[in-house]
Amino acid sequence: MTRIISTLVSLSLSFVAFADEGMWTIDNFPVDAVAEKYDVNVGDDWLRSAQLATTRLENGCTGSFASDSGLVLTNNHCTWSCIRNLSTAERNLSDTGFMARTQTEELQCPGQQISVLVDFEEVSDKVATAIAGKDEADANEARKAELTRLESACEAASDGERSCEAATLYNGGQYFIYEYKRYNDVRLVFAPELDIAAFGGDPDNFNFPRWSLDFSFLRAYEDGEPATTPNYFKWRKAGPSADEAVFITGHPGSTDRSLTVSQLKMQRDVSIPLYLYRYNEFRGRLLAWQHTSPEAARAVQQRILGIENGLKVRRNQLKALQNDEMMAKKVAAEMSLRETINADDEMRAAYGDAWALIDGAMQAYRNMYEEHLFIESGAGFSGSLFGYARTIVRGTVEREKANEDRMRIYTDAALPQREQRLFAPRPINKDYETLSLTFSLDKMREWLGPDSKYVHKVLGNDSPASLATRLVSESELDDPAIRKALWEGGVEAVRASDDPMIQLALAIDPDARALRKRYEDEVEAPRIRGEEKIADARFAVYGTDIYPDATFTLRVTYGSVKGWEEKGEMVDPFTRTSRLFERATGERPFKLPDTWVAA
Repeated sequence: MTRIISTLVSLSLSFVAFADEGMWTIDNFPVDAVAEKYDVNVGDDWLRSAQLATTRLENGCTGSFASDSGLVLTNNHCTWSCIRNLSTAERNLSDTGFMARTQTEELQCPGQQISVLVDFEEVSDKVATAIAGKDEADANEARKAELTRLESACEAASDGERSCEAATLYNGGQYFIYEYKRYNDVRLVFAPELDIAAFGGDPDNFNFPRWSLDFSFLRAYEDGEPATTPNYFKWRKAGPSADEAVFITGHPGSTDRSLTVSQLKMQRDVSIPLYLYRYNEFRGRLLAWQHTSPEAARAVQQRILGIENGLKVRRNQLKALQNDEMMAKKVAAEMSLRETINADDEMRAAYGDAWALIDGAMQAYRNMYEEHLFIESGAGFSGSLFGYARTIVRGTVEREKANEDRMRIYTDAALPQREQRLFAPRPINKDYETLSLTFSLDKMREWLGPDSKYVHKVLGNDSPASLATRLVSESELDDPAIRKALWEGGVEAVRASDDPMIQLALAIDPDARALRKRYEDEVEAPRIRGEEKIADARFAVYGTDIYPDATFTLRVTYGSVKGWEEKGEMVDPFTRTSRLFERATGERPFKLPDTWVAA
């Protein structure tokens, strides 16, 4: 480095870093652009070190190693399930916070896993060869089979010491095999009280300044000892300075900048509105239920915050999609690319039908969206117990198939992670399970209609509430030993099981698989083929000086610490602790923990 820079994981930080546009992959970071703008030389050694210091949690979050002994810094909200699973009625860690003063006091998070990307290989040519000359549906099957084969070959080459995952970039323009180091023993080290970790709650969420302490520490263990992690981000007490260049590494979940206009309209007209209808009502039910008992409040206090987070995301997505100016820009950009393609005979022959493929896929999706969502995607069967049941029912069947013929979530490469989640001793709150399942069954009947064959098969003469109550109360899948016995017993043991949740999963699985197959052939296959063609067209026209949409794979972005002007006033890039106390009201979400009041 030509000067000191500050490297930060993608947390809710106490300053603003304006990114210069981009979530770049490690192999395609714009080194020259950074050097020209900031006089910072980002070399391969730095990128490699940052890669190995950045962690991915199995629940969709990013973290970073903060010491050479496996300490991991991450968001507090990324540890909510761990904190909830480790809490009891007598000791609610969300209310009290938690700090292990010695390593012997660190508490293992049930089912948590930390991954570090150690290597990657582009396999686009191999995928292209596997699907060459096939129609969309056959190509879709061949593509999945080839990616499964490549994952298995990768893991075999590492003698089982690494886990390998296929990664799709540029909406099918590139395919990679990512090789990960996994840590399956993850322990909670520190978490502040929820009242300070989420201070400001939904009103302050996605705003700056924000006065919250949204962080926690975990630790990765290996063979019962803290992991050795020589690549880690070092603490700089002074923090960043105004105008300083900063670099953020992380695993952003998903973005949709490469979607076509018809795909965006599908989101605008169908998927996002239905999400908002469902989760606004579910949030209301949880807000009411939390007042029924202290245990109910403990079960949902973090879940409500998580739902509010998702609602705010999608409300703003919908607001953007309903903005005529923004949609007009998207239409114009799409038409410009299509005109460029159509002006060239070779490009028109290769890529010209891409949008028609996606348009047809979106129309097919509109025709089956609700049935696919509630039956195959599981929106009609909310809760951990049915999730376990479906995993057991499907997994035992899929394991009997050749690896390359299985659903991708049950391949040999995917099974260790799935089994860890299945066997983890996570406590189940059956009252919450009943509430959640009742709601989802109710919405399934509402959206599919009482005459739906799926509704008849699931509910029969039951109401959503009575069926959910019976299924949850009689199921024994809250016992990890029973789940493991069924999993290891295979298809025969599952079919012989009298657990009502298993029986429901068995009953609905043929219909759900049929919907899955229809979706794969009519929606997924033409959509992916169209997206691959558009990606290839963009490469041909624009080159690779663009970054791919987020796919929960490792990215690096950069910018500088700056404030901005809003409504005639300057917003300072730094958060002052004194303002926190000015905003405190004594009532949630602006209630401070007693420890902060006392201090």
